[in-house]
Amino acid sequence: MKTLIHSLTGFIKGTGDALWFLGDVVLGNILCFRVRIGEVLKQIYEQGVQSVVIISLTALASGVVLALQGYAAISRFGAKEVVPLMVGLTLVRELGPVFAALVFSGKAGARITAELGTMNVNDQIVATRTMGVDPVEFLVVPRFLATVLVLPILTILAEIIGIAGGYFIGVYEAHVPGQFYLNLTFEAIRWVDFFSGFIKVFFFSFFIAWICCYQGYTTRGGSLGVGRFTTKAVAYSYITIIISNAFLTKFILTLWG
Repeated sequence: MKTLIHSLTGFIKGTGDALWFLGDVVLGNILCFRVRIGEVLKQIYEQGVQSVVIISLTALASGVVLALQGYAAISRFGAKEVVPLMVGLTLVRELGPVFAALVFSGKAGARITAELGTMNVNDQIVATRTMGVDPVEFLVVPRFLATVLVLPILTILAEIIGIAGGYFIGVYEAHVPGQFYLNLTFEAIRWVDFFSGFIKVFFFSFFIAWICCYQGYTTRGGSLGVGRFTTKAVAYSYITIIISNAFLTKFILTLWG
């Protein structure tokens, strides 16, 4: 009973601290325009540009595998023309946003937590505050904003590359004419399909930025603590992305169909 009460108390306290941290970042800095543009651009490069390769490879492989599996299943019924519709809609509505967010949280999100965590255990955050600089404004806000800005762009890139991978399989494996494949893809993907997936990405990027920045900023326990909190940040990000995707999908389908 004591263990249960202790766990519940810790969960409530942790949730309150995380919400307070979010309020300090968003209300205390971003909405008050206390943003260091130079640091934001630096983080955009480190998080975005340096994540292009791994997200592109993941998207390409996803498109290829999706087209191969779809062609293998649908060719039994002589409906290989359905492959471009299936690949395009699946990537734009679901796989593109979710895979991009998962890969990004494992790559850039872990980096954010490790960087802030290392600064924390080495008392660099305390030193920053001692010098009269707000560590949240200087260290957290640029990483938070960069995450929110970069992930949607990476998701669009992932969707384009994934569709290109499906196109390669559709044309050279399923022998669907190239122009016909592209026409079916563009006809299948409506604006509502694009935005239904794109809206999810903003939620995913917000959750990743919040979780990873908070876990890094509150890291304790020396070098072992950095590893532990980084693992927690990635795990919490994965869980949040998967669960929120289920709720967002249900909400969007109910709203738009």
